[in-house]
Order: sequence, then C-alpha cells, then structure tokens
Amino acid sequence: MKFYKSTTLTFKNAHVLGGYTVAGPKENAGKYHGKFDLALQNDMFGQKTFERAERKMFEHAMDGALAKCNLGHDELDLICGGDLLNQIISTSFSAKKYHCGFLGLYNACATFVESLIVGASMLNNGLNNVLCVAGSHFSTAERQYRYPLELGVLRSPVTQWTATGVGATVLASQVHKPVPKVVSATIGRVLDYGILDLNNMGAAMAPSACDTLLQHFSNTNTNPTHYDAIYTGDLGKLGKDILLDLLLQDGFDASKVLHDCGASLFFEEQQTYQGASGAACTALVFNCHLLHKLAVGKYKRILLAGTGALMSPTSSFQGDSIPAITHVVEVQA
Repeated sequence: MKFYKSTTLTFKNAHVLGGYTVAGPKENAGKYHGKFDLALQNDMFGQKTFERAERKMFEHAMDGALAKCNLGHDELDLICGGDLLNQIISTSFSAKKYHCGFLGLYNACATFVESLIVGASMLNNGLNNVLCVAGSHFSTAERQYRYPLELGVLRSPVTQWTATGVGATVLASQVHKPVPKVVSATIGRVLDYGILDLNNMGAAMAPSACDTLLQHFSNTNTNPTHYDAIYTGDLGKLGKDILLDLLLQDGFDASKVLHDCGASLFFEEQQTYQGASGAACTALVFNCHLLHKLAVGKYKRILLAGTGALMSPTSSFQGDSIPAITHVVEVQA
C-alpha cells in the first residue's frame, strides 16, 4: 500500500466525559439489547414524519449526554456532528436550542469519528466542553438514498440495514475522575475503487479502511497486536472479511482484534444480511459498549475507524462509482 501525506494528530486533554444513546426498536432487539440509554418503542417516536422523529432522537441524545455528565447548557462550548439527511437538518435543527457554537459535519457514516477528531482538536485549542454527535434513521435514509419504503423492493444479499439511532459524546478538557481519553487520530483520504453497486458499500469502504489503518500503524509505529480491539464503523460482514484479507496482504493479521460496529448490531435472524450501516453504527456502539469496556478495564487501548461511503442520490443516478473515506481515532482507558 502506497502511503499518503498524513500526520497523525495527538491530543493531550481530550477526555471522554460520557456518552448517551437513543436506539430504534430493531437495534434494541439486537446484540446490544438493554445497553442503550433510551430504546424507542417505534421508529416514529411520536412524530408525524420519520425526519422529525430523527430530529427528536438527536435532541434527546444531546440533552441526555449533558445530563449524564452533569453539565448545563451554559457550560457547553461547541457542538460538532452530523447525519445522513440532505443539509444535515437533523443535527442543525437540533442544535438551535443551544446557545453555543455549532460545526455541522458530513463524512457519511464516518461522521461520528470525524466529530471526535474535530472536538478533540478544539479542546487542544482552549475549549472546555464539546458535544460530538451523529446518527441515522432507517426510514429517512432508505427513501433518500434508495427507494420509497412503500415499494417493498427486495433486498440484495450484500446489502446492509441503515441503523436507527443517535449517539452523543461529551469531550472535556478537565475531569475529576479517571475516564477514557482520545489520544490520537489519523485523517483519511478519499479513495474510489470503482464500486457501482449501491448495496455493496462494504466492498467500497474496505480499501479505505485498510488505507487509513496502515497509515496509522506506520505513523505510530504500531500494529494490530498493540490494541485490545479495532472497531470499524459499518463495513458489515462482507466488508470486514475484505478488510482482513487486505491487511493480511500487507503483513498484518488483525483477525483476533478486528470487529465491525455494523456487523455486531443485529442477530442473524433479524435478516439484515451483512448487518447494519449508517452514521448511527459507530456512535451507538462506541457510547453503549466500548466506553463501558474501557471504564471497567476490559479494554485499555482501542482504535475506532469510522468508515463512510460518500455517494449521494445525484451521483448514483448519474452513474458515478462510490468514493469512500475512513478516519481513525485511538482511545485509551
């Protein structure tokens, strides 16, 4: 693999104060059942449209994260995050109730890890508390990117199920107790291997994940054995297998430590084929599962690799292939 010009950033004071998750009913019926802070009874969340339901999920997750960390609105310096809807309206509309700065971000399903990188960088430059947030909704994403739900289109065996949920994380420059820290990050480049099948996003994103992970290993003089776990965002089962093969071709065996957030969300009988996709995957698994593993000492050093397929309805309808991006952050207990 030919490396690109990228410096791995380091952070001195990016403490993970806490996180909060809102998950849909299908997600709560999966492998992380009972671990979410709020599990919805239905994906309408008492709203008239799926889009407004997604917005309400963001509001609850953001308020919940602050409450969980005992922070008031006046103590928040910045919100950074995004979603999958056009013009990231779920995040930006939710942010209007807060009287602090807002940086709207979009890197598709890599948005949550992007928000951690931006948030940690802001703490390094003098801010005290930053809220990082990302999420998605199956019903809003499906009718924006693929087909109206009413059509009942048959799903391909390589497809994934867009996760319904929002994860919010508070990063703080100062804490009064030991908490996990975001210690470094490697920003990925955009790669396009010519994948045209919108259903097969795992194949489109796996080379990007390999590319950024190899760059991170090179910059930090590490390899997979240095980490208790490496979690990719939403490659799904097929994409994870492709990534393992690609890493092995470059001499890195990650089979004992590599996991995928999307592949781990659902049970086989839930018929999501390759697992979950969407900006919610990484945000949910990090906040409901990985933070707990770090807090109890099960994990001491992990990599979180946010993977994103950067296509849009416009690019897809015009016959373009799917570019992909991956960002990596290292989190230590």
